[in-house]
Amino acid sequence: MGTIQQDSMPVIRHVRDFDPATGNLLERSVFNHRPLFVLCMALITLLLGYMAVTRLEMRPSFEKMIPQSQPYIQNYLENRASLRGLGNSVRVVVENTEGDIFDPEYLEVLKQVNDELFLTPGVDRAWMKSLWSPAVRWTEVTEEGFQGGPVMPDTYSGTPADIELLRQNINRAGIVGSLVASDFKSSMLIVPLLDKDSATGQGIDYHQFSQVLEEKLRDQYEFTGASVRQGDAEGSGKIKIRVIGFAKLIGDLIDGLIQVMMFFAIAVLSAFCIILLYTRCLRSTLLVVGCSLMAVVWQLGIVSWLGYAIDPYSILVPFLIFAIGVSHASQKMNGIMQDIAQGTHKLVAARYTFRRLFIAGVTALLSDAVGFAVLMLIDIPVIQELAITASIGVAVLIFTTLLMMPVALSYVGVSAKAAERALIIDAHATQHRGLGKLWDLLDRFTTAKWATGAVLVALALGIGGFMVSLQLKIGDLDSGAPELREDSRYNRDNAYITGHYALSSDMFAVMIKTGPEGCLNYQTLVLADRLAWELQQHPQVQTTVSLVNAVRQITAGSFEGNPKLNSIQRNQDMLNYAAQQASVNAPELFNTDCSLMPVIAYLADHKAETLDAVVAIADKFAQDNSSEDRQFLLAAGSAGIEAATNIVVREANRTMLLYVYTAVIIFCLIAFRSWRAAVVAVLPLVLTSILCEALMVYMGIGVKVATLPVIALGVGIGIDYALYLLSVQLHFQRQGLPLSAAYKNAVAFTGRVVGLVGITLAAGVITWAWSPIKFQADMGILLTFMFVWNMLGALILIPALSHFLLRNPRRA
Repeated sequence: MGTIQQDSMPVIRHVRDFDPATGNLLERSVFNHRPLFVLCMALITLLLGYMAVTRLEMRPSFEKMIPQSQPYIQNYLENRASLRGLGNSVRVVVENTEGDIFDPEYLEVLKQVNDELFLTPGVDRAWMKSLWSPAVRWTEVTEEGFQGGPVMPDTYSGTPADIELLRQNINRAGIVGSLVASDFKSSMLIVPLLDKDSATGQGIDYHQFSQVLEEKLRDQYEFTGASVRQGDAEGSGKIKIRVIGFAKLIGDLIDGLIQVMMFFAIAVLSAFCIILLYTRCLRSTLLVVGCSLMAVVWQLGIVSWLGYAIDPYSILVPFLIFAIGVSHASQKMNGIMQDIAQGTHKLVAARYTFRRLFIAGVTALLSDAVGFAVLMLIDIPVIQELAITASIGVAVLIFTTLLMMPVALSYVGVSAKAAERALIIDAHATQHRGLGKLWDLLDRFTTAKWATGAVLVALALGIGGFMVSLQLKIGDLDSGAPELREDSRYNRDNAYITGHYALSSDMFAVMIKTGPEGCLNYQTLVLADRLAWELQQHPQVQTTVSLVNAVRQITAGSFEGNPKLNSIQRNQDMLNYAAQQASVNAPELFNTDCSLMPVIAYLADHKAETLDAVVAIADKFAQDNSSEDRQFLLAAGSAGIEAATNIVVREANRTMLLYVYTAVIIFCLIAFRSWRAAVVAVLPLVLTSILCEALMVYMGIGVKVATLPVIALGVGIGIDYALYLLSVQLHFQRQGLPLSAAYKNAVAFTGRVVGLVGITLAAGVITWAWSPIKFQADMGILLTFMFVWNMLGALILIPALSHFLLRNPRRA
């Protein structure tokens, strides 16, 4: 059977018979000055590699995870100075496994843990709470009036009398279930974090902060013998320390990423082995992998040079760049191998392949880059940075795979055995043996019967997948941290805290903003009370806390604890007195000039449906009751910030896909110059996107910051298959060959590499399924599905759809 070079490019066995002045300007500039080009590429690689090694850093940020311009987040950011403790914080629980908290030895450990955390850089010390914090106070009503003091007695020395007094103070302070466990076997330290370290002015290094928690707390006080890390068995000491919060979660994710690097190495090794088995040519296989790794080096070097950092959510980008690089480099290698097998000189073969595939390659890479760049429209900095790093990586592939790969192969060529094997494969295919049987099977999809069947099956899968995808949820679908596995140390800690404390760490706060002293207005307090009552009606709201609670308690206490006066009084003097008392015992309930107070709802979990319901209640109340005198602003607290993020993700999900597909369609129209060909290329991608969403529903994966970019990335990579296969098919059709012959030539020339790349990439990412980071494991499964399904879609649906839309060569 014919190949492209036999039909349009002559076999040239000696370089002296080739005219170097042929080809376009770019080809002549590169191939006529090969030594200079290779030297420049080597120098750039060394420079960017040095920058990647010396400057690149892992720098996750709490603020990068939240949508900066979302109205709820803007409300929080404008008022966060008055809302300490309702943003980024960690919770540390110290448990006595052999008794209760009324143990002098336990209390001494708790004091040391408190002091250690208090002195840790990045901690907002003024708002830190524990049994040893002076700000944690008790209050009671006596015959002489109000009496109170710190829960931990000022004169505490560990005597039985001091222990008994501490027990009384805990009961009087009403902190059982919040700072003290319901079974009195543990107590909690609430540790708010600053946005920036006050000493250095730099953002908090969450990995370092997490290591401080491990080394100075767990290793020192909990474990006996060797240190135990995340995922290992817990220690057996008397003291157990449990930590939850964004900073610890990010720290654990970064620890897990060290293992993820191993999976990247496995992906590179598997790609090398599979390509080597296919080509039986060591030198060309090394070039495919080497040029793809060169792109990763360039990308990381440029990212570090521009001042960007990587984080747990963008760590998959280097692999994606490697994957795309392998895809394009393999096509170049296969084209050159086939030309050399026909007797063409290696330099001429490299130039022939450059001419045939450069436009398709550039179009595919531009489609990838624009697809990634579309993520910039999502107002979440971590996704925007992912889009920038991915776009940079795709851009450098033009130099490392589309240019460097053929130039390098023009020097080293392929082994004689590999070229001979390529001829044998082609000969067997012509005789309908070996791969020829597969080509014959795929060729059947160009016939009416098989094409109709394939399209009907695809349509049924699309409809079924779409019906399932309608159940796709936004946000977290599980309690704890879905980014980590259920049995991870972090999620075990979270389960313990949820089970032993009445108040969860999932806080949703509505901010009531007034003029100075306005939060003491009777009507404001009444409305705050009504808001709290409405929130409490939702079954997933554990309780609510606001200034109203303190006003009621203090008012009743002022009248000897009379329950009839446990209410909001109209008398302004009484309200002022109540606020004065509350400022001592609960200063976090309103700001200094009493112009802002939060109504805090403690949620049982942060699942998507819980947050949606609470937001609906609070938003309706805010719209109905906000006025010039008082405004009800959503939302603060960890759950409030996550609810705002979910809203942005929900709005961006479809918009992102719309822009990605628009970009892909435009580039397909440019590359193919045929709307029919563009439809043939894009429809398999649409099916893959639909089925991927259905798979997410089946696996219980919600759409959130970590998963939002995956489908867009899958579309970007998937279009590569269609562009290479369809561009060659159209080339032959426009020369007058019928669809069946054109497709058979295309699948023999580029289709075999489409299959090779699909299998190679799937083998690389499936290993992620064993990652300690659950979202990384989920991404591995989703990407494996998308790689394989895009490959099958290209090999099966393109000929089937071509039967209906591109059967006429003139239409092609």
